[in-house]
Amino acid sequence: MGPIARIITIVAGLAGGTVFSQAPEFAQQYRQRIGGAIDELRVIVEDFNRQAAQHDLDRQQALNAYSQSSDDFLRDRGVSMRSTITRYETLLSQQLHLGTAAPVAKPFVLLRNADDVVFANTWRDFVPGVPVSFAGLVWGVIGFVGGWVVAALLGLGARRVTRTRRVHRQVR
Repeated sequence: MGPIARIITIVAGLAGGTVFSQAPEFAQQYRQRIGGAIDELRVIVEDFNRQAAQHDLDRQQALNAYSQSSDDFLRDRGVSMRSTITRYETLLSQQLHLGTAAPVAKPFVLLRNADDVVFANTWRDFVPGVPVSFAGLVWGVIGFVGGWVVAALLGLGARRVTRTRRVHRQVR
């Protein structure tokens, strides 16, 4: 490997390390945002449960009342409320998994079942952080190695193409 190729692989490794080191910070910002979403959904779900209880219904009975209504609006409200409750419970589960996962594993937990809206908004507002945590260091090393390997493989491929062209020119 020549000096230029070494420089390129080191730069690619550093770029990969810099990008990957942000994974724990993104997971942290996602976790904070998910907490806000849960807080807002909790208000809606608890209010629904409270209103159902005032009419001597549990949550499922109240949702069934919506779905059995002859009014299209009320049936649609029931579908919307079911969706809200499902999202609330999904986010609670994800928050629990994010909270109990090892810091290095949090980006994997996030990617396994990310909420599309929360993920998109986190990405939109993401502010990179200086990775001073162990997880940031681990992800930085993973990114460095990944970037270095990709650059090295691309360099090998480019050298093979160049050698093949030289051999074909010499044969002619």
